[in-house]
Amino acid sequence: MTIIRILRALAAALPIAAVAVPALADIKDYEFRLAQNELKQGNGVVVTVQLIDKRSGKPVPDAVIFAQRIDMAPDGMEMMASPIEVMPSTEPGTYRFKTNLTMAGGWRLSLGAKIQGETGTLENKLTLKAVP
Repeated sequence: MTIIRILRALAAALPIAAVAVPALADIKDYEFRLAQNELKQGNGVVVTVQLIDKRSGKPVPDAVIFAQRIDMAPDGMEMMASPIEVMPSTEPGTYRFKTNLTMAGGWRLSLGAKIQGETGTLENKLTLKAVP
């Protein structure tokens, strides 16, 4: 009879244990979004992006951005790249980059990041337009 009581107690506790386990995020649950899709052509342009948790819509702070590139791939000129530099953030979940948008047209911002507490690498390619 004691074993039956133990089994019943364990069976009763299983639903509680299942509820207590938080849902695990997947790297696909995150994305970078441009703050502005159009920027003024020129030197020293600041491109601002937000890292968003798509499940909650909230910004994600403290990501480690280890790869960034900006080029004119949308206009068929992938080899036309500009230097890009990480700038200090102004608010949590916002990431800023300084670059030279030397020509008007389409530009692609490619980012690679590690998100605190998550496995895998987030990679996004964002398209923006430089206007004269």
